[in-house]
This record gives sequence, C-alpha cells and structure tokens, in this order.
Amino acid sequence: WIYSGQQDSGTVGIASRSDYGQLTFRDWHPVGGDERDYDLPSPRDPEIIFASGLGGRLSRWDGHTGQVTTVSPWPVSSYGADPRKVKYRSTWIQPIAIAGRDPFTLYAAAQVVFRSTDEGKSWQTISPDLTGADPKAKDCIGDVPIARARACGYGVISTLAPSPRAAEQLWVGTESGIVQLTRDGGKSWQDVTPKGLADWSRLAQVEASPGDAATAYLAVDRHRMDDPRPYVYRTHDFGGTWTLAVSGLPDHGSVYVVRQDPVEPRLLYAGTTRGAFVSFDDGDHWQPLQLDLPTSGINDLTVHGSDLIAATQGRGLWVLDDVTPLRWLATHEAATVATLVPPAVAIRWPGNQNRDTPLPPEEPRTPNPPAGAVLDYVLPAAARLVTLDVVDSAGKVVHHESSAEAPPRVEAEQYFADRWLKAPQPLPSAAGHHRVVWTLRLPRPPAIAYEYSIAAVPDADTPALPQGLVALPGSYTVRLTVDGVATTAALQVAMDPRVKTPLADLQAQLALAEELRGTLAAAVALHEEVEAMGKRLASPPAPQEKQGKAAESALTEQKAALERFRSADDPEDIAGTLSSLATDVESADAAPTQSQRDVLAEYAKRLAAAQAHWQALLGKELAGVGGTR
Repeated sequence: WIYSGQQDSGTVGIASRSDYGQLTFRDWHPVGGDERDYDLPSPRDPEIIFASGLGGRLSRWDGHTGQVTTVSPWPVSSYGADPRKVKYRSTWIQPIAIAGRDPFTLYAAAQVVFRSTDEGKSWQTISPDLTGADPKAKDCIGDVPIARARACGYGVISTLAPSPRAAEQLWVGTESGIVQLTRDGGKSWQDVTPKGLADWSRLAQVEASPGDAATAYLAVDRHRMDDPRPYVYRTHDFGGTWTLAVSGLPDHGSVYVVRQDPVEPRLLYAGTTRGAFVSFDDGDHWQPLQLDLPTSGINDLTVHGSDLIAATQGRGLWVLDDVTPLRWLATHEAATVATLVPPAVAIRWPGNQNRDTPLPPEEPRTPNPPAGAVLDYVLPAAARLVTLDVVDSAGKVVHHESSAEAPPRVEAEQYFADRWLKAPQPLPSAAGHHRVVWTLRLPRPPAIAYEYSIAAVPDADTPALPQGLVALPGSYTVRLTVDGVATTAALQVAMDPRVKTPLADLQAQLALAEELRGTLAAAVALHEEVEAMGKRLASPPAPQEKQGKAAESALTEQKAALERFRSADDPEDIAGTLSSLATDVESADAAPTQSQRDVLAEYAKRLAAAQAHWQALLGKELAGVGGTR
C-alpha cells in the first residue's frame, strides 16, 4: 500500500540511459486517489483498512459494514501540543506498518513503538524513546533552538519498516535524524544511524529489503533545514556500515522514498521532489524514470507484481505497467545487437464492457493498463526493417507487425469525433528502447462492413467489431526480426484468474470462430463477385449498331436477374448476420451456445444455396458478362 501526501514539489527530468538509448515506452497512467494519511489493508481481509491521522489517531474501517472504530494506542490527540505536556508525541502523520500474514502484527509509533496482534484492541510498548530526547535536558521552555530541540523532546518517529525476511526485526527512523534497529522484537535496540548524518535529517522512509534481512535503504529529507540535496543511504550489514548512493539524482531534489525491486535486488526506485528515478546497480548510479508522469513530487512507491505504483505530491496515484524490461536491464550489459526483452506473462483481461453511450471527453476517467502482451525490444541503432511475429505452439503465425507500414484501419461507419480513435502506427525502428502491445487478438475475421463498439473512450482507440477471438492460454514464441536477423523469446498467455472456464470450452469457442471465419470469408467473396457484376452491368461496353436492340434487351434481363438474386439470396445480409454472430462469440470466455451453433448452421446453408444459385446464373442469365463484352 502507498501513501500520497503534501510536501514540496519540483520539476521533472527526461528519461534516458546513455548505454541503452532513450526509454521511449510511455506507460505511466493515473489511477486516481486523494490519500493524505497512511492507509493499510489487513492481510487477512482487504475490506479492513487501518488508517492513521492527526495527532496519533488510528482508525479501523470495516468495508463490510462501513463502520469506523478508533484503535489508537493512546486515544488522546497530541497534534500541536507542547511535547513536554503529553504522554505520547505525534505530529501530522503517525507512521503505522503491518508485518506478517495471519496472525499479523500491527505497528504504530509516537516517540516509542507500539505493537498489536489483535487489530488494535490492545497494544504493547516495545521500545523506549527512540528519538534522542533527554529527560534531564535543561532550557526547554519557550522558543527552543534547534541545537537543543532533539534533547528537549521535539522529535517523533517518522517511519517504521518491519523486515519481510525476519519476523522479529524492525527498522525505525525518526524526524530528528536517528535510525534504530531491533532484531528481537523490541527486547533490545541498536542505534545504527549513518555516521555524519546531521540532526533533524528527517528519515522519510526506511526500506527493509524484501530479500535480505541485512539490507536496508534510507530516504532522507533535509529540506526543513534549507538543504534540498538528495540523501540515499544503503547498508548490507544491518546498519553496521552505510554508503551514500546519490550519483545521478538532482542536486535540488529531496528524496522521499526508495524501494528495492522484490525480484531483482540491484534494481532500485526512488521518489524525489523532482520525480521518479531508477538505479540498475544498487544505487551506484541513478537516472530519471519520469516518462509521461506529470511534474510532481513522488511521495511513495510500491512494486505490485510487475507494476510500479507511485503516489504523487499532487495527490494522484500512477502506475508504470510491467517493469519486466527494467529487471532485465539490471542484469544485462548494454545491448550491442537488437535485443528482444523476455516478456512477462500476458493475462487474458476482458475488454471494455460498456454498453451505453460512449464517455464524453469531460467525464472523469483514468485509462486502463494495456490489455495483452507487453513486448519490449532494444535497438542499438536505427534499422531499415523491423518485423514482429507471434507464433503459436503449432508454428502458426497468429500476429504480425512491420516497420514498413502501419496496420490498415478497417472501414467502419464513424459515429464520433477523431478524438475517440488513434491512428495505427508502424513498428518503431529508431534506435532505443521500444514497447508495443499485442492485444492477444487473433486475426480479425473478414467482413463486408465493420462497426465501431459503443464502448468508446476519449483518447483511447475504439475497437471495430468483430475484433477476432482472444488467443488461447498457453505457450507462444515472439520473433523479432531486424534487418533479416531474428531473435526469439518465449511468451506465456494465462487466463484471467477470476475466470474458471475450462480449456476445452475455450477450444470449442475457437473451433466455432474458425468455422465462422471460413463461412464469412466465403460470404464476403460472393458479395464481392455480385458487386463486381453489378458494376459491369452498370457500365457495359457500347454494342455495335446492328446489335443495339438485342443487346439492350439482354442487358435489361441480366440486370433483372441480378436483382432477383439479391432479393432472394443477398450475401450482404448473410455476411452481416455472421459478423454480428462473430462479435457475440468473441465477447466472453465461454463455450458457444447451441443457439450460436444453430445460427451458423442455418446461415451456412443459406450461403451454400446462394452460391449454387449464383453459379446457375453465371451459367445462364449472366453467361458471357464481362470478359467477352
């Protein structure tokens, strides 16, 4: 879970990496949010939320009932109070943390650390004052200078970090510039503050490594001391030694958060007052990861699966979809040849299911992440021709793209402004890091006329129907060919975890879709023949004078025969019905219904009759039209 609050903002950087080229994929997208406090879902039930507020307030919200219960360790507000006159000190935000699964441990902090194992019904104090306060301090009345403020008790704990690797281990950082560590559940504490860290260096966040109990990272914010420089520290020996790791971070950009990637330990993410940054070498070097993220401070980051989520100073939540290529870059040298990054598992997410009027541009909305297989490749230099193919387990190409030309847009009646469409783009061939998305759709079935879905969203491409069935779950191969040299990578397509449709039903759906495709292709071909015949009859060659009346009479009869055919066996009507059926069949992960099978069988018979009738016409009434006239 992440926190989005109010702190200083700044400017952004440009995302680039000199040895890999510009990171050109633009995949940060907003998911909304207006969070100003710490909000943590219970590991046992995501409908139970623990949230901290001003002055030490801690609440438990039950999403099942909508009720809120106060579970503060000491339910007396200390916000704005004289620190010497309250039992427990807390300022704007009381840090809280959850460790473990079931039963989980809930931590909260003031100048001491509280622990609860019963969701806040009861609390234990497991630490002394960790902030550097001295009960014997003197001259603590009135305006206390900074030099004596810590000893006089003006500091509080600002961050808590339970170790995911050690149940009894907890890192604590204070706003007064102290880092403390317990490895035995609070029985003993060790001051592990980095040497040289000045007083009132606010520990904005401690990151306890998800993979190594000895490793932690500190995000230190000193802007209150008129010091806007970045401070990131790392340790690999339980705080015995620390290394300052800020190369590449902006000189005027306080750091609010550092996160270690849970899959690739050398990959770090940082949030600063000047945007998001990434390191591929455990913090030795940093570079911007701003991409299309608006100018805003980054107050918190978290990695969820293969997505990076950011909480901004502007009270927004943003997601960078699929950091798989960043994990790959962290373990590979600079690409000297065209490289296809091994893709993450592609989930068969459903498409937009809106069946009402399309959203107007002023309607509040956030874009969904890309649905399909996210494919990344790196080109060390510009290429003449780039192609990308997806091949199924039987060796059949089910998707193809090329840099030579953009995929064609099918003809469909447009009932909305151009803002609801995106122009098809050819495959990128410039030097750099590129991202494309295969929607997992198999080739679109042929149709006489397509129609745009009513599930239209401004600034997102509106699909034309039918789109083609979603590929079956299973193993595929992605093949990138750059100027004749091919590289491959394995791709796994997985079911939406919420969908329990058996594979046999999906295979039956695919079989019916393929049968539909063949019947539709035949109906479209017949329609094109009929239309071509109509055009020839509308503009026949001029007959010789002596054949004028006979030719005119024959032409009239041929036109009449064509119209009788259209009235009785119009292939356009057959193809239109089959196109609608194809849209229905591909709309959900389900086996075909008997009614759908019956409609296909009925219209296949109609098509066969129409084809026979047409051949008869070509042998009689329409014989000789075209080539010999």
